[in-house]
Amino acid sequence: MPEHVYELVEIVGSSKTSMEDAVQNALAKASKSIETMRWFQVIETRGYIEEGKVAYWQVTLKIGSTIKD
Repeated sequence: MPEHVYELVEIVGSSKTSMEDAVQNALAKASKSIETMRWFQVIETRGYIEEGKVAYWQVTLKIGSTIKD
């Protein structure tokens, strides 16, 4: 098995529904331009408040993708 070298990209996804949807939205969008995504790490979670309620979630991710030979 060859050794892997990874590139890291940091992105922010958002959703009005949930943190998990924010992650899914970010990964879906990133997959259109990053072919070799292998893993992600949630770095930060935030929320925006309107009228005392969560209006939307923001999740910062680091995405690891393998560098092609």
